Amino acid sequence: MTLSDKRILLIIGGGIAAYKCLDLIRRLRERGASVRCVMTKAAQQFVTPLAVGALSATHVFTDLFDRHDEHDVGHIRLSREADLIVVAPATADLMAKMAHGLADDLASAVLVATNRPVLAAPAMNPAMWENAATRRNRKTLERDGIRFVGPNSGEMAEAGEAGIGRMAEPLEIVAAVEALLGGEARPLAGRKIVVTSGPTHEPIDPVRYIANRSSGKQGHAIAAALARLGADVRLVSGPVTIPDPAGVTVTRVETARQMLAAVEAALPADAGIFVAAVADWRTDGEAGQKIKKEPGKGPPALQMVENPDILATIGHHARRPGLIVGFAAETQDVVANARVKLAKKGADLIVANDVSHDSGVNAAGVMGGDRNRVKIVSAGGVEDWPEMDKDEVAARLAGLIAGKLAR
Repeated sequence: MTLSDKRILLIIGGGIAAYKCLDLIRRLRERGASVRCVMTKAAQQFVTPLAVGALSATHVFTDLFDRHDEHDVGHIRLSREADLIVVAPATADLMAKMAHGLADDLASAVLVATNRPVLAAPAMNPAMWENAATRRNRKTLERDGIRFVGPNSGEMAEAGEAGIGRMAEPLEIVAAVEALLGGEARPLAGRKIVVTSGPTHEPIDPVRYIANRSSGKQGHAIAAALARLGADVRLVSGPVTIPDPAGVTVTRVETARQMLAAVEAALPADAGIFVAAVADWRTDGEAGQKIKKEPGKGPPALQMVENPDILATIGHHARRPGLIVGFAAETQDVVANARVKLAKKGADLIVANDVSHDSGVNAAGVMGGDRNRVKIVSAGGVEDWPEMDKDEVAARLAGLIAGKLAR
């Protein structure tokens, strides 16, 4: 992917994650972007202007009242001479200043003065991220049009602490930059991705079927998010009542066997994202006529057979996509079951969620509602995402996929 001729202004905040900005600068420049950097006073306690300037190959701006830089109102010039402003790490302090329009240093003055899009990559201790004031500030910034990437879940710099607050990895931020700038910079341009969505319906007779509870909202949202990043998306959808996502090629199916055949027909692909809630079993032979109740007799015995396991089949397929993402709706032992699924089915990532009634997440809310809370399980560990709108989950997952395919 290319960011040729794109001008990025990187505002580096004061947190331990500032060291990641050195790699971020390199990643942006190797894609053709020019990178100017503004460092807060606190940021200079973690990385030096010398290191940042060496990697960006340009002057590093640090002082609102610098006699040289401000002779031509430098903070206004900096705020306008960029295609995009990236704030990384966006600390709790910087987010508070942004939300309330404070401008007491160069970084905050630039952010108040800009008329360019802004992407923030938050990084802070989990307690700070969950603080009521930080949550209010984020909502304010989202309403103001600020876009976010991360934070992620993981170990903190503080010994023994973990949770949501780690800054997004440089490649995730690059993917978000490419998505925001659009055009040739779409990070998934030229990539073919297969997505499954919705339930499958396994017929018992002409009027009855076996199915899972799935609206298709999450799968369709993921297909749309991937298409917005430039991917050639082939969506294989079970029976749903929601519209087809824009810019996506859709194949409609009813049964698990039909879904598997459609996925195999769409191969080869760069990635396969298996969101569909596929019925595990079907009846051994569909009745040709509606099964009628008979007085004095109980319900008919249904002989069940196992459906094909689409995720496992593609995960071990001769034409396996380079990246396989599976979904797991669990009612108990969510992470343990997801880890078993990861290894057994040949996936690279499992997106797991708890759909039990007593988990704090209502089953109807997950399987048909508009919000979701997931855990990203990989061989490298578990990332716990906060509850989000399904479109947010989709956008964040699409960015993660773009980052992984860029490696």
